[in-house]
Amino acid sequence: MQMNNRTQKAGIVCCSDGQKKEWAGKLRILETALSDMGIQPVCSDFIFERENVFSGTAKERADALMGFYRDSEIAEIFDISGGDAANGILPYLDYECIKNSGKRFWGYSDLTTVINAIYAKTGRSGVLYQIRNLIYDNKEQQIHDFKNTVVEQGRDLFLLNYRFIQQEQMQGIVVGGNIRCFLKLAGTEYMPDLEGKILLLESQSGSVSRIESFLCQLQQMGAFEKVAGVLLGTFTQLEQETGAQTAGRLVKKIAGKSLPVAVTADIGHGTDAKAVVIGEEMRFGSGQGAGCSVM
Repeated sequence: MQMNNRTQKAGIVCCSDGQKKEWAGKLRILETALSDMGIQPVCSDFIFERENVFSGTAKERADALMGFYRDSEIAEIFDISGGDAANGILPYLDYECIKNSGKRFWGYSDLTTVINAIYAKTGRSGVLYQIRNLIYDNKEQQIHDFKNTVVEQGRDLFLLNYRFIQQEQMQGIVVGGNIRCFLKLAGTEYMPDLEGKILLLESQSGSVSRIESFLCQLQQMGAFEKVAGVLLGTFTQLEQETGAQTAGRLVKKIAGKSLPVAVTADIGHGTDAKAVVIGEEMRFGSGQGAGCSVM
């Protein structure tokens, strides 16, 4: 779903760890940035830390999210959090309501759990993207791409530069996101079916041994025998410690030589990161390195 040029409302939620109270000023800056684009932000009552890192109980955070799904005036829902707590809300969501709403949930990192659970339970797509990028050091480009995509119904925010490091093409519905958080869904009803999918993986934290252990878990789940290909975003800590090629080498070692593998620097935890739709079919080809085709 995309907004049109008329002012529409967007829900702002915090389904993972609560924001520190010192972040209140930045939230106001973000609200102004959205308002300047004709988007009226409406914030959940559960944004800031109350007890430890939590802005509310898992049910309270889930109910706040569902309130936006049920509000006919809300066009999009953006999560501004990250951390560890997002998967706690999954049992409390009304997936039938979400399925019928036509709204997309946007978030990144730990919100990988929510986006993929929604796809698994409803078939509805969501967007792996952190809206806080609109106020950080790459804000000019981020605002341009976001406005083009969300307000003007373009595709700039979704145009990825990528290259293949194994095989030359792949096609399928994209699932995944942050590798650590995606694996929280393993063995649960919220894990998407991986058959024929493109598995997107990225990470902020994780040394080489930790990332390899995550990839081994995926291998032992049979993931690499099921998926149509792997798209690797950035692995921040791993790249800082061992170089930008390490994640690709690990995947090729563990997943085998026949699986298509592409890499992109446009998806991850950087403030310059673009967005990708989880639950949407995409085609990647060796001659399409400046973008990808949406099916």
